[in-house]
Amino acid sequence: MNKVIIVTDSSAYLPQDIVDQYHLPVLPLVLNWQGKQYRDGVDITAQEFYTQLSHSKEIATTSQVTVGQFEEIFKPLLDAGNDVFYAGLSSGISASFDSAEQAKVELGNPENLEVFDSQLVSMALGLMVITLARAAEQGASLKEILELAKATYPKIGVYFTVNTLEYLHRGGRINTATRFLGSALNVKPLLEIRGGKIEAIESVISRKKALNRMLDLIEKRTSGKTPLRIAPFHALCEDECRALEAAAVERLHPEEVFRSEVSPVIGAHVGPGTVAIAWMAG
Repeated sequence: MNKVIIVTDSSAYLPQDIVDQYHLPVLPLVLNWQGKQYRDGVDITAQEFYTQLSHSKEIATTSQVTVGQFEEIFKPLLDAGNDVFYAGLSSGISASFDSAEQAKVELGNPENLEVFDSQLVSMALGLMVITLARAAEQGASLKEILELAKATYPKIGVYFTVNTLEYLHRGGRINTATRFLGSALNVKPLLEIRGGKIEAIESVISRKKALNRMLDLIEKRTSGKTPLRIAPFHALCEDECRALEAAAVERLHPEEVFRSEVSPVIGAHVGPGTVAIAWMAG
């Protein structure tokens, strides 16, 4: 049986030790900003991007990954005799998934290449990828990996709050969140990824209450389900992220914690000051 290689993209912004441990090929997404193109996590780090963005009036944009870029990462892996499973950024947020499907067609629709729409992003996607990578390391087949991905999706969620909805609004990445655009400045939106798209849950008075409310929701959603894994991540607000992590550990007693940052390509749509927590239970 061929070895299964799990491929993802930089939107997951997995901790580097995880990428190294499981030898994960990560396709860098593309950020367009200030007249230049940056490969996400390669040409610019999250810290560099958010520090500059907080002082810039120019809105960064993103480009979908091209068919050719997917072919460049898939073909060598297939030629080496591997099975390949790609799980990347949700099709509801980016057209990159369409490019991945087209790349598979261009490569002759190989049976040993699976292109999967995760319907996730950031460390919610990261939790799925880690789960699949661990199964692949234990010798799971391509078919077993696909079934595991389908079974894993309902066990994952992510909540986040932003300093401003300006970035989501300009990027066209909000759905029900539009109802918060006219809210008072002290009202903070609580959002989630649902059905592969960004959706609003409710508005909360104050940032602190928004962060606490995220833990309330996770506690309710995961009650009695084990093991629990959490992944707090942020965009230029590490202290708040660490405080959220500490509170989550105290309340939820997770088996594992993965801390990360919002990738620049995703951060271009949510902005500095975003705090989020992904979870996986059961």
